[in-house]
Amino acid sequence: MELRHKELSYKELRREFDLSDFEYETTEQLQEIEEVIGQDRAVRAIEFGLNIKSPGYNIYVSGISESGRTSIVKNILQKVASKKNPPPDWCYVNNFDNPDQPLAISLPPGKGKEFRRDMEELVTTLRKEIPKSFRSDEYRERREALLSEYEKEKKALLSQTEEKAREKGFKILRTPFGFTTIPVKANGEPLKEEEYRAFPQEEKERIEREMISIQKEIAQTFEKIEELDRKSKESLNKFNREVVLFVVKKHIEVLKKKYSDSSPIMNYLEQVSKDMVNNMDKFLQEEEKTSSGIKIPISEDDFFTRYRVNLIVDNSQTKGAPVVVETNPTYGNMFGRIERRVHFGIFVTDFTKIKPGALHKANGGYLVVNIERVLMYPFVWDALKRALQEREIKIEDITEQFGLVSAAALKPTPIPLNVKVIIIGRGFIFNLLHYYDEDFKKIFKVRADFDWETSSNRETVYKCARFLCKLCKEENLRHFGKTGLAAILEYSSRLAEDQEKLSLLFGRIANIAREASYWAGVSNRKYVTREDVEKAIEEMEYRNNMISNKIGEMIEKGTLYIDTEGQKVGQVNGLSVYYYGELSFGKPSRITAQTFMGDKGVINIEREAKLSGKTHDKGVLILSGYLGGKYGGKAPLSLSATLTFEQSYSYVEGDSASAAELFAILSSLADLPVKQGIAVTGSVNQKGEIQPIGGVNEKIEGFFEACKRKGLTGEQGVIIPKSNVKNLMLKKEVVEAVKEGKFHIYPITTVDEGMEILTGVPAGERGPDNTFPEGTINRRVEDKLLYFLKEQGRLRKIAEKETGS
Repeated sequence: MELRHKELSYKELRREFDLSDFEYETTEQLQEIEEVIGQDRAVRAIEFGLNIKSPGYNIYVSGISESGRTSIVKNILQKVASKKNPPPDWCYVNNFDNPDQPLAISLPPGKGKEFRRDMEELVTTLRKEIPKSFRSDEYRERREALLSEYEKEKKALLSQTEEKAREKGFKILRTPFGFTTIPVKANGEPLKEEEYRAFPQEEKERIEREMISIQKEIAQTFEKIEELDRKSKESLNKFNREVVLFVVKKHIEVLKKKYSDSSPIMNYLEQVSKDMVNNMDKFLQEEEKTSSGIKIPISEDDFFTRYRVNLIVDNSQTKGAPVVVETNPTYGNMFGRIERRVHFGIFVTDFTKIKPGALHKANGGYLVVNIERVLMYPFVWDALKRALQEREIKIEDITEQFGLVSAAALKPTPIPLNVKVIIIGRGFIFNLLHYYDEDFKKIFKVRADFDWETSSNRETVYKCARFLCKLCKEENLRHFGKTGLAAILEYSSRLAEDQEKLSLLFGRIANIAREASYWAGVSNRKYVTREDVEKAIEEMEYRNNMISNKIGEMIEKGTLYIDTEGQKVGQVNGLSVYYYGELSFGKPSRITAQTFMGDKGVINIEREAKLSGKTHDKGVLILSGYLGGKYGGKAPLSLSATLTFEQSYSYVEGDSASAAELFAILSSLADLPVKQGIAVTGSVNQKGEIQPIGGVNEKIEGFFEACKRKGLTGEQGVIIPKSNVKNLMLKKEVVEAVKEGKFHIYPITTVDEGMEILTGVPAGERGPDNTFPEGTINRRVEDKLLYFLKEQGRLRKIAEKETGS
């Protein structure tokens, strides 16, 4: 009896987009798209997260790469940010009370630059004005008047002492080593030594006593003179401070008036004023000497750096709230760093070496980072969570995180943080963080999930056309005609693996559009046509198909054993998908099964060799469930079966070959040969239903390529799950072969349908007597299983009898 099974018409293998009623001839006539295509759920989530003010509502954007996540997020942020006011500027200044803790000061946007310039001008002005005031005639006169008073007092003291000495017959002489006293005669002439010796002893003793008395007077006088010198120096220093304070205050008051609405700046300027007066000598000296006596000009960095303003965030040119996309989120790039310089062989730093991070620049706005890159760098994830929870940015030396001694002793005061962080990453990372990181769910409460496909309808087609219009205008590409647009839509549907869907992987679609524009230029066409798009796809595949071509050559030459003609028992061609960069391609694999007596059940050789994944193991285990449910109703199963992918030396994963594996086992049990020209893909459940799989297009095309290389016979084809028919977007070459009857696609829903196609023998249904019809596949399988059971029982009895004897 000839069995007939429905095979798919060539019209069901691919969706062709007919744009004959599309009202525009080219994308040039359209308006550029502004809205987002097919991502309503994600957009609503993002807008919700951006607008809610409660803490912790930062956003995790998940989805497939090339779905346009980053560009869409940036566009939404730019629109939202443009409606907001720019945040304040931030700067660090010297903390004169504690230089190791620089002070953070905020100013209105644009004022930070002004403040920095004002402080630079203040220092420059004072470095001229202060020395100038000390060179003025008025200063000299007041200084001389002040000092002359002390000089008069000193002279008076010396005169009094000299007069007392004279009255006692002594004269005070100045020597290079100080003052000394000598006795004199009545006429004032010094007493000679011979004359002194001639004096009686009593007179000598009197002279000695008087000399000691005069020397004490001199000592007391010089103590008073030293005290006068000290007072003179203090008075002069006080006078100098008053002069400097007058000059400084005059200029500081101007700045205080300008920044009177900022109490931190007012306090800072007060500290600056005090420090300048205390260090007035630095404004007066022009050069200093080293220990070797060599004169070195004073560097401004050596002292006057203390009065600089380190503007770390300048929003003078910012329109709206800032949007920062940090593509390299190292610790320093995210949270700022403290740089160092070498000074006389050692590393030194100061508050001017504080550099901002992305959080500083995004403060008051929005920060976008990639989660995988954030997790790649040490300490960044923990520091980001801490900053969001504490709502402040701390600039810390990363060496301290390692527990090492830091060369920078600075501890800048933290800056208050007000930012929305948008993290972009894959969905499984979100799940891992949500499950294992307790803080994650508290600070990233919004998930925006980007879809990878959308329904294919007239509205979506129109939006896709507008997307191409925007792409062509932005990148100066050739615009697309109707046929070119139709080809792009078909490529999109192929990416989505669904005739009723369009892909939202606009990164890939844009690449094909760019390449199609190039090939249109090579062909000297004004607009991109279907031929250009197909040429772009063909060239892209050619650039990436070296591996698939090598595999095809090995099949053609017989190095890889793949039969595409004839029949074999227990041997079926399964199909798998390989991914090689941008290209994915199908490859047929020979699956073989051996069945024999025993009670080990189905043995997965790949599993025994540790070359099988968990999903593949599950698929094989399901086969035992099917066999037991289908044939174990009358008697227990007594079976050992081995399954393997021949010439497979790499990891096997997935259950899409479980139907082919089951067909190989059934063929071996029924002793019925299987048509080698028909390959199989599909997973199976314990009820014998064929379930859908992925990569159906690549699998069909992979086996078609093998058949084409070894010669098309008109009897070759592929069995697929019926539920995968809507996923078919096959290449035109395959469609044409089906149209011409050279290749066939068989959709099935049950195991029995597949076995009938592969063997040409009826599967058979159980009758009222609970048996399968004679000669059917199921009857042959059941008979073989019963034979195994009986024969195994007979052999066991013989063995027991021999053992007993």
